[in-house]
Amino acid sequence: MTGWDLHATAEVCIGGFWTVTRSQVYRELAALAKRGLIAEGDVGVRAQKPFTITAGGRAAFAHWIDREPGEANIRHPLLLTMAFAEHLEPGRLAAILVAHRRRHAETLAEYLAQRAASAENAVFDLATLDFGIRYEQATLDWFDALPAEMSSE
Repeated sequence: MTGWDLHATAEVCIGGFWTVTRSQVYRELAALAKRGLIAEGDVGVRAQKPFTITAGGRAAFAHWIDREPGEANIRHPLLLTMAFAEHLEPGRLAAILVAHRRRHAETLAEYLAQRAASAENAVFDLATLDFGIRYEQATLDWFDALPAEMSSE
């Protein structure tokens, strides 16, 4: 796959819970190639260069995936804004909350549509998707439980 292909695949597979930028993909591809974990193919159309995982890369992946995952790191920009909301103009927090609630409702609808279209035998994908559905529903419940003065400034 090319860096472009890898980024697009990552967006589909893990984009709902893990952010990967194009620049990060290309930076990592260079590092992986330098370590011999992937092999660079010949430059193709539009200067796209495909990469293939090597035997060493497969072994490194097997080692990586078998490790104990680290703790979750919560970085929620909306909560940061809310922590300093007293410095916002009147009504601004309410507008921000409306926009964020709408996006979470849209994401939940997308996840539910994906769930309805999923093959029942994709147990790992469905477990990940179920987390996303529950997260979005919990987030919407949180929006609904906010004090009225926050959403009507």
